[in-house]
Amino acid sequence: MSGALAWVLGRHGLLGRAVHEALGASGATWSPARPLPWQDPPALADRLAQDAAEFAAACAGRPWRIAWCAGQGVVATDRARMAREVAALDALLSGLARARAGALTGPGALFLASSAGGVYAGAAPPPFDEETPPRAISPYGEAKLAQEAQVRAFAATHGAGACIGRIANLYGPGQDLRKPQGLISQISRALLLREPIRIYVPMDTIRDYVFAPDCGRMVAAALERAATTAVPSVHTKIFASHHGTTVAALLSEFRRIVKRPVRTVQVASPLSAYQARDLRMRSRVWNDLDRLAVTPLVVGIQRTLHAVQEHLARGSA
Repeated sequence: MSGALAWVLGRHGLLGRAVHEALGASGATWSPARPLPWQDPPALADRLAQDAAEFAAACAGRPWRIAWCAGQGVVATDRARMAREVAALDALLSGLARARAGALTGPGALFLASSAGGVYAGAAPPPFDEETPPRAISPYGEAKLAQEAQVRAFAATHGAGACIGRIANLYGPGQDLRKPQGLISQISRALLLREPIRIYVPMDTIRDYVFAPDCGRMVAAALERAATTAVPSVHTKIFASHHGTTVAALLSEFRRIVKRPVRTVQVASPLSAYQARDLRMRSRVWNDLDRLAVTPLVVGIQRTLHAVQEHLARGSA
């Protein structure tokens, strides 16, 4: 990583943990001494500014990398909560702007974890690529587009490289089972507890499932490339497996692995209006990085299932 110092915000989440590990495997990482007060917006804004200054001091003129993988929002999250996530990123960028005027003098790059499903939910036709005009149909998707605009403005003003990562359906070991997302993790949990899994979308709904450790390596590589581009600019890339899978096919994979049926309950929900039927992806940017998505779906499911089993065995369901 050319002597760069990397800071991953949200490093305890599914993507953040994978990105932190990938960046740490090839260089140095930095973390604040105290956990961020995510549930206290005013305190969070102050701390993000303080942490930006401390990170700049730690860099001491060396190259820097920052990955924003933070946020608790999902497709069903309401507008007020998503507005707080937009404000949190704004606080970080404001702190970085002040740091760029002071100690953060080295070359660097910023990564934003956006959502392919959120920003393309109302777009047509699939498969979607980086040239597809985004069309959000939920507060979640609208917030992701707002964050993308924030990063573009910061990069243009401060001469930093940036990568906006529109992430497909991320899955893998360590996903937060308390959040109403992550169909593969939720199916795994239901199977192990011998409970039915609630399905809120039609069985022919198509998603692109990308394994989190693979995605983490892709993000780390993209961040390095954004930092070393001759002219700093903003690159938007879809991070996906490039394989569309229906809910029905996903359930079939689980049946083959566990050798028994998956009990399902179709549930109607007004939030289903935020869900697109077909979210196939096809990236056309930095395609060589797509080769890092090496984990077959069946292998990823097995690893996730095993991780959920260990999680439940610890009594932390």
